[in-house]
Amino acid sequence: MTVDQAAQDTATSPVGERATPDALDSLGRWTLRPGVSVTVLPHGVHLRGWITSVTLEGGAGLPVLWGRLAEALAGDGGAELARAAVAGSPLRAALVTVIGQLHDHDLLVERPAREKGDAAGQWLGAVADRPEEAAAALIRSRVRVLAARPDGPLARAAARALDRAGVRAATAEAADLPDGQVLLVAAGPGELSPFAAEQDAEERAVVVGLRPGVGFVTPVGSARQARADADGLADRLRRWEAPGGAERSGLPALLASSAAQRLVCAVAGLRDPSAEAGDARLIPGLPAALVAEREPLRGEYRTWAGPVLVDADRVRPRADVRTLAEALARVPVLTDRLAGVLDEPDPGALPQLPAALVRSSVAGEVLVSGSARADLARLEAVCRAAELLLGKGEPGLEGGAGPVVGAGTVHARGRALRQAGAVRQQGAYARETAGPFGGAAPVPWSPEPGRHPQALHWWSVLVRRLGVDADVAVSRLDTVGGGAVFHAEVQVQGRTTTGGALGTAVEASADDAVAFAALSAVVRVQAAADAPPARHLVTPSGASASLVRPEATAPWEDAGWTTAWLAESAAREPELQKALTALTGWSPQPWQPPADAHADVRALCSALRQCGFSVLSARPRHRTHPTLSEGSR
Repeated sequence: MTVDQAAQDTATSPVGERATPDALDSLGRWTLRPGVSVTVLPHGVHLRGWITSVTLEGGAGLPVLWGRLAEALAGDGGAELARAAVAGSPLRAALVTVIGQLHDHDLLVERPAREKGDAAGQWLGAVADRPEEAAAALIRSRVRVLAARPDGPLARAAARALDRAGVRAATAEAADLPDGQVLLVAAGPGELSPFAAEQDAEERAVVVGLRPGVGFVTPVGSARQARADADGLADRLRRWEAPGGAERSGLPALLASSAAQRLVCAVAGLRDPSAEAGDARLIPGLPAALVAEREPLRGEYRTWAGPVLVDADRVRPRADVRTLAEALARVPVLTDRLAGVLDEPDPGALPQLPAALVRSSVAGEVLVSGSARADLARLEAVCRAAELLLGKGEPGLEGGAGPVVGAGTVHARGRALRQAGAVRQQGAYARETAGPFGGAAPVPWSPEPGRHPQALHWWSVLVRRLGVDADVAVSRLDTVGGGAVFHAEVQVQGRTTTGGALGTAVEASADDAVAFAALSAVVRVQAAADAPPARHLVTPSGASASLVRPEATAPWEDAGWTTAWLAESAAREPELQKALTALTGWSPQPWQPPADAHADVRALCSALRQCGFSVLSARPRHRTHPTLSEGSR
């Protein structure tokens, strides 16, 4: 910022007139934070703090002005400087402006009652809003370091780290803790049992776990929550254990010091270290676990959607995903290599034009998903993979029997209702219910000028670029309430049964139905050229359009752009879902795992909901779920 102009704007009272107390009058309360670095520039000064910095620019006199201010901050607190800078003068205005910038960038801290020369005091002065209160909280707290082997390297390293932070720590044996895990519990005086503390209002706990080649630090919570998180993390990281002596590497020190830091920050009222990382991949509102690896030695915070929720802040319902950006930000959480619950969809060597394809693994079987863009294909792959693991039943079964997963309720409802609406009279569900499509009326459709650009594009890609000799049949399905639903089916010419369908779609307009049916056919043709063939193929639908907001389109994007097309479809989605509900006579409801469901099913369902995804029931048929083996996540 430029100080000269700010000083001119601030100096409004006549020189010599006594003004109300300003930042210079109260400067005695403040000092520079420990660790702030200062670089004097020819016409200014640059200051760098713990996580903030500011460059002040002005005339050649600004470095001199800063020198006087720095002396005041380190010495008498500015009493002499306040007397020299007359109220209302440009000098005083410039000083007040600089002091205001220091406050805005959190480079000043209240002067301590007494100077602390220890490292812990210096650290609190650098990072805490109120270092004195933070130090007092640490002094009042007591920490127990509990482990099955109190003399092990992990427990010893944790106790040393706490001692360096100025926290009293006592090590004790806890036979019920798994080998390789250490529980750190902090509470006020007299509030903590030596063994496996019960939850207390002031209790803060973390678990640090170490296995060969890999380890973790849980988020801060109650002792019960920390131990539940530790069990979940240990289970998911078991497949990444490496042979060799992990205790001879730097892994114990890295993990123990990180655990101590998280606990100390919680007790002192500081931000969690994961928030200091500035990692955009971490989801706000969800806890983060530190996961460390030995080869190479590194630690990284990862959003943690654990299977067991105990604490009130973890149990509370999470807000639904509402936008495509939010949904895509949560896909890496669900598919995290170390802590996730699903395999990550990856384009690999699959073609990305004309449609984008991604591949993932589901219970040891290959799943391929395709869409107009790779991000949409990834989202569809995650939803379908979750459905298969939660109990979708046999793939391709009309009127599927398992739950439907979506990025939020609207997306999940759209996927479920489209599946129900796609059931034709010759399907299994239609035979049981006499079919909901008695009012279907054929709608002529041909690729002629005036059709929607996306319908024309994907039809042209299918029949011209890929050379598929295809026909399309479009039907209008009128509902009792007057709403219209359009069903399109793309078939190879000469095949008139559903067995020859390359793509189908249920949408709000004939052009949308043809566009998605043709796009699905393109995905199927592209995927068929891949070897080995996928066990599960996921084709796109207009349900994902509900995640695209109309305001997300750029001014130059017309209906031929994918984003603008999806935004148009999103505007029609509420009426389409209403019409499909009237057409099928069914409204999807939230789904819960059966009482005898496998632990992996429950963990997946919990992770989906914590990430804002919705799990809804499919059409009632039978309620089976797969029996998952240890390696089938």
